[in-house]
Amino acid sequence: MLTQTLAFCYYGPTPIVTTAPISNSVNGIVIEALPNTLFRVELEDGSIILAYLSGKMRLHKIRVLVGDKVSVTLDPYGGKGRIIKRTT
Repeated sequence: MLTQTLAFCYYGPTPIVTTAPISNSVNGIVIEALPNTLFRVELEDGSIILAYLSGKMRLHKIRVLVGDKVSVTLDPYGGKGRIIKRTT
């Protein structure tokens, strides 16, 4: 998705086309923990996907257990999801 913003400089306003990230995050519940930080997550709409932990969650050693509510960013190509936040 492209958005247009105005950047003001000495010579006047110039339009700059930037790419804004599309947020495809949905909420779900972890139903199974698999090896290598993979999880089966049941989404709000009832579908079950395979999801992995994001790099920041691995870096800060945030633990995700079965039954935790998580926020998942979906892959635009229909592959795995990425767990970006553990909610309570």
